[in-house]
Amino acid sequence: MKILMTAVFLGLSLGAFAQENGTLDVLTVVQKEEVVVSEDGTTESRLVAVASVVPGERVLYTITFTNVGSDPAENVVITNPIATELTYVEGSAFGPGMAVQFSVDSGVTFASAADLTVIMDNDVRAAGPDDFTHIRWVMQDDLEIGSQRTARFVAVLN
Repeated sequence: MKILMTAVFLGLSLGAFAQENGTLDVLTVVQKEEVVVSEDGTTESRLVAVASVVPGERVLYTITFTNVGSDPAENVVITNPIATELTYVEGSAFGPGMAVQFSVDSGVTFASAADLTVIMDNDVRAAGPDDFTHIRWVMQDDLEIGSQRTARFVAVLN
């Protein structure tokens, strides 16, 4: 079964300051790993743009944001929902200089992965990657004028 990735594209929301004031230029790129075999039999892995994905394939989301405003951007928060057709790959979310948080309630509340729980059949259990609905990156400092940052995560198509 082949599913076009455009149907699974993740939305992106920014902190109110950056969004309302046009301070950040944001680019989201979706890629997957492709293994290429050369004529001599050696293999090489490379990232390629996603045209389609089959269940079980991993996709890498790279969110690059640049401060295009006239002042440093303060309190920058990047929030990305995880499409229901995808499962987050544990430990794959990162962003230099950013705290990574997750949500299990459609983005209403966020916490570190270790601090999240879910209730199932009246039992409370630790949340896992299958439960995550959103990822949030919180910058720990200001984003200076002209500066760029990158946030990434990997997910698998169910």
